[in-house]
Amino acid sequence: MNLESALALMCDVPDFPKTGITFKDMTPIFENPQAFRALQDALKKSVAPLKPTKILAIESRGFILGSPLALDLSCGLVLARKKGKVPRRTLRETYGLEYGHDELHLHEGAVSKADRVVIVDDVLATGGTLMAAANLARRSGAEIVGLQVVLELGFLGAREKLKGLNLQSLQIESA
Repeated sequence: MNLESALALMCDVPDFPKTGITFKDMTPIFENPQAFRALQDALKKSVAPLKPTKILAIESRGFILGSPLALDLSCGLVLARKKGKVPRRTLRETYGLEYGHDELHLHEGAVSKADRVVIVDDVLATGGTLMAAANLARRSGAEIVGLQVVLELGFLGAREKLKGLNLQSLQIESA
């Protein structure tokens, strides 16, 4: 299976998590091993040239994407989690979503100035989550060498908010 066929398995869920939002559901890709492999191979091809030392994966689908990527690239996996999910001392960053506000946490010391970090998530919508993760990595002193998403909702204009960061998308939806 190729990447285009794998991405075609994504489906839209209208009015989730709230009315007016269309959720992009990638679980059909994860349920199909050939599709999941095609997606992971494309992510690896995109990220490998950046030579990361850490993959910073954003909860929760970023974990699914970032874990095999970190293994394939022989680098560490760092988790950016929602409030109340991280057991040790953390750095935290509040951010806006298209449907409210949230908070990301990162274990203190999980990344350092010695690290080259690629931040991984599933969908780029308004850019708040990726920017929060980038701010956490920066505050830890890490070098952010890339942001990697599967799908970018280009019509929401988040790329402008992330200007100056190396943003890579496997697919861009324009409307």
